[in-house]
Amino acid sequence: MNLKRRCTAAAAVLAVAGAGLLGVQATAEATQHARPKAAKCPTLTVSEGWYGKNRARLQRMIDTYGQCGPQRHKGGAKPVATFDWDNTVIKNDIGDATMFWLLRNGKIRTPEHGDWHTTSRYLTDTAATALAKACPATRATLPTQRDTACADEILSVYTEGTTTSGKAAFAGFDHRRMEPQYAWLAQLTRGWSTREVKQFAAAARKENLAAPVGAEQKVGSHKVTGWVRYYDQQRDLIRTLKKAGFAVHVVSASPEPVAEVWGQAVGIDARHTLGIRNVTARGKLTAHLKGCGTVRDGDDSMITYIDGKRCWINKEILGVRGAAAEKVQPAARRQVFAAGDSDTDISFLRDATALRLVLNRNKNELMCRAYENGDGRWLVNPMFIEPKGRKADPYPCASTGYTERDGGQGPVRRTDGSVIPDQRDTVFGASTASSGPQD
Repeated sequence: MNLKRRCTAAAAVLAVAGAGLLGVQATAEATQHARPKAAKCPTLTVSEGWYGKNRARLQRMIDTYGQCGPQRHKGGAKPVATFDWDNTVIKNDIGDATMFWLLRNGKIRTPEHGDWHTTSRYLTDTAATALAKACPATRATLPTQRDTACADEILSVYTEGTTTSGKAAFAGFDHRRMEPQYAWLAQLTRGWSTREVKQFAAAARKENLAAPVGAEQKVGSHKVTGWVRYYDQQRDLIRTLKKAGFAVHVVSASPEPVAEVWGQAVGIDARHTLGIRNVTARGKLTAHLKGCGTVRDGDDSMITYIDGKRCWINKEILGVRGAAAEKVQPAARRQVFAAGDSDTDISFLRDATALRLVLNRNKNELMCRAYENGDGRWLVNPMFIEPKGRKADPYPCASTGYTERDGGQGPVRRTDGSVIPDQRDTVFGASTASSGPQD
């Protein structure tokens, strides 16, 4: 897999080198767009759900950088497009769907030596004690399908980041490169093989796609979300980008084997999928995670999250090695397009050189930057299924919109250090439901 990724990375670097990305895109946006006359120029086919001129601008980008456009790249090199997964390509969260399935089916293994600290370096003593009390280490796997107390404690730590008594479950992490709740799901797959985790993910996928929109499922004593849908608009966008010659990648903060299972239905194979990666030993996943940049394998301090997404994209897609992978690269060495929905996506979205598509879920930092739209390359769209209504208050960009590395809140700043003023919510929509179950 690594060799193939390096080949893709090398092609991606060559694909954008010398293209004059900034000037070309500005010209394309400022002048009347005339589509190429070539007979097989790929075209977006789904029009419903796109806000304003978003679909037209996406088509313009495809025509400009794709195989029919004036900036097409010869010799097999491809421009790069990167998508977040959860609530960007699909509605709801595949990590949640997988965790709920694991708990409902008793597939979480008892921690090594019964010590919950071995599942996360950031787990607090209070959380480790609460988990040990709720989940006695009497068998190889925890009976969470029938032990409500154990299931409830794990569910609370995962979904809320607290114990069932309300105490903090994680501490001491860098909030710009790690979300220990997300990482914990990958770490709790310890002891299973990648193939087995994919089987679990496939079973969860089947259930969630078959369930009606709005369905809930019972985990422990709680009702939780029980359905997922692919966005038809994003399926269409990914299909069109690929037909136009883009190298399309998914970068998710869910475990990589889980993201691989879900990505197949939109034509994204394992070679084009990035997610949280476990260190393996003797064919089984361990509770340790692979690193990027200056973070070594097993240090467990960086995942595909905010700045960590930038690092993994730079390393595995664009071929940047060592500490440099953590840094913003020159324009000619970055992705052309990116799509996301959350503050967790902000770094790799900012790196995109042509367009950045944002699905509005009222996330402060992301919406501050998208609405300010300082370089004219941000596209804001309501969610395609059950979009949020208008946020009544402005986004607190000038005060608390940015999450610091220590978890504190501060103003959202431009690259030059100046503060972005508060922004009002202007792109929203009435709630709509999807059609029936999906394949």
